[in-house]
Amino acid sequence: MQKDALRKYLLARPEAIEDFPFAADVAVFKVKGRMFATLSCYRGVDASNLKCDPDEAQALRDIFSGVIPGYHMNKKHWNTVLLDGTVPDYEIERMVDHSYGLVVKGLRKVERESLELAYGAEVLYR
Repeated sequence: MQKDALRKYLLARPEAIEDFPFAADVAVFKVKGRMFATLSCYRGVDASNLKCDPDEAQALRDIFSGVIPGYHMNKKHWNTVLLDGTVPDYEIERMVDHSYGLVVKGLRKVERESLELAYGAEVLYR
């Protein structure tokens, strides 16, 4: 997956915004003020940090050479996905959806319920 395509996919999630709180070359994607992804460069390769269930995070690292422990993140809950062609596009999209869903589930009840009413659980937690 190319960086521009991933950026468009990230911004297509309900109420997702792009922010640059760290540096101009590190895009942070948030929903209701909570980060669910980053998009930057890791050792010369475009990459994205995505939140993940700890057991699944390790399984993905075991399966794909382009999935490594989250760079500058809690390595138990975040993976860095290298956009080097080793991870299929559909799998990156699934990881984005999972990251987004985990963050939405962790929102305050009023924020989570407002999203669920506006978009439906099937869209938020796919």
